[in-house]
Amino acid sequence: MKTAFRLPFLAAVLLGGITLFGQTPGSAIDWDKAKQLHQREQRGEKLSPEEQTYLNKAKEARKGGGNRGGGGRPANQRKAPDSLKPLTDMTAEESYEGENGGLYGKGSNVPPEALKKSTETALAQIKPLDAAGKPSASGKIALVSISMSNATQEFSFFKGIADKDARKSDKLTIVDCAQGGQTMAAWAQPDGRPWPEAMNRLKIAEVSPQQVQVAWVKLANAGPSGSKTEHLATLEADTIKVLHLLKERFPNLRIAYLGSRIYAGYATTGLNPEPYAYEGAFAVRHLIQQQMNGDESLALSKSPLLLWGPYLWADGEKGRKFDDLKYTKDDFGPDGTHPSNSGREKVAKQLLEFFATNPLAKSWFAK
Repeated sequence: MKTAFRLPFLAAVLLGGITLFGQTPGSAIDWDKAKQLHQREQRGEKLSPEEQTYLNKAKEARKGGGNRGGGGRPANQRKAPDSLKPLTDMTAEESYEGENGGLYGKGSNVPPEALKKSTETALAQIKPLDAAGKPSASGKIALVSISMSNATQEFSFFKGIADKDARKSDKLTIVDCAQGGQTMAAWAQPDGRPWPEAMNRLKIAEVSPQQVQVAWVKLANAGPSGSKTEHLATLEADTIKVLHLLKERFPNLRIAYLGSRIYAGYATTGLNPEPYAYEGAFAVRHLIQQQMNGDESLALSKSPLLLWGPYLWADGEKGRKFDDLKYTKDDFGPDGTHPSNSGREKVAKQLLEFFATNPLAKSWFAK
């Protein structure tokens, strides 16, 4: 791809579009205004000549390093602690900034009984549907992916191996709707750019919106900054909007399997480094817990049932005790953030084994 922008700017575009940060004292750019203009541009709105000139000026200022820390990082982007422990390896007694271990909290990596029962109810509703959403022996069950560049790179690899796997049901159609540059913030816009493309991909796959019953949603935003609380508040709010839109557009969507980022300890830009990639797992857990606790914004009339998909983070070459997953530098591209072919394969295999064997997924995936 030809571009005049440097790698940090390009990486921001790939993961979630330009993220323009707060104004520094004496800056000639109103970054809030620039961000709003960029969001409008991403939605396909036509800017006036004056607005386009202003946005271009902001892009040039950001490219030149305005209001960023070193290496293309936002000035208030935290550095990772010396060590981070996989959530699956943490106990109820261990903690990270007030959060204890386990995917579902209190050291547990399995859903509580109440959630298992809710999942069994949702699984029983997933069955082959015709284009109008009516049960049909010749119908389809569609699984879609929703997120950004890392997700489409990983999920497209998964689709390639899953479609050839003998365990996969011939009623299941897998459609990669994740797209480069389209993070949770982009999907959270009702008229955002990713939605028309997602619908087009479904049409190409000969799948109707009424046949989409399962989704894999990978949580991430570009250029996260600030404290853990600030980071997660934004990510969770955006994700709730995405879940609402998914339920509106796919009325028979029963379950959304949520996932967080892979390891980002090799990152060379501020696109989504540690500890932000690691912390995304807590956003997943918070949303699941909020739904279980009866949060109205995540009621099943507004959102699909939320579950963990495979947990993809491991501490680089140290790996994790939960299984043998490790990430080396060779598993990433030059920016240390986007997976290389080997990194995509590792994630794809995690997805395949989860969907094919997990008791809370295999009934719709397997024959």
